[in-house]
Amino acid sequence: MTQPDSAHAERWSRCGGSSWPECENRDVDRLRGSDVGVVDAPAVVLVEGISDRIAVETLAARLGRNLEGEGISVVPMGGAHAIGRFLTRFGAEGLNARLAGLYDVGEERVVRRSLQRAGFGSDSQLTRVDMERLGFYVCVVDLEDELIRALGAASIQALLDSQGDLDSFRTLQKEPAWRGQTVEAQLRRFMGSGGRRKIRYARLLVDALDLTDVPRPLHRVLAHV
Repeated sequence: MTQPDSAHAERWSRCGGSSWPECENRDVDRLRGSDVGVVDAPAVVLVEGISDRIAVETLAARLGRNLEGEGISVVPMGGAHAIGRFLTRFGAEGLNARLAGLYDVGEERVVRRSLQRAGFGSDSQLTRVDMERLGFYVCVVDLEDELIRALGAASIQALLDSQGDLDSFRTLQKEPAWRGQTVEAQLRRFMGSGGRRKIRYARLLVDALDLTDVPRPLHRVLAHV
């Protein structure tokens, strides 16, 4: 396991000298148990899950941004179908925060309908362009898929090797359900199998990005806030 870089050193120091894997696991548990009700920020980025939150915060750190200092909270919703209550909680009828968000393309209808019900573009059907103007950006297929395409299969397999996970990935490739699938599809399945793996690799994949080739939705949502 790699040690934390300077962008994550402060978080690591709060773990009281624990190993980096233990530190990551504690951070995951903290995020899973976090109470959305305590969020009171001028700007809120809504994301589907914890791994998306970590990806956004990791990129912000790499860009030299202090989201907390800027008054920006990244809030995992536990899935796009919950977005309606988050729009109520943080929108004009609630905390009146500036809102932005990431969502998977398969959830676009849900997000569009929820935005309209919350009073965004209620006079007409919101287009994807309209949703981007509001700060909501689609990931195709999801954020993991965006990161895999940005980095390339070869680079990600090298990353798996450096983390001691390449043999496990090779095992998945031999499974009947995944034999013959594209390497990119296999990687997406591997990253998504197990909550901690998905969360751990969210940081590792973003750390590996060339900052001139950041996936568009991830780049744009941070630029919006």
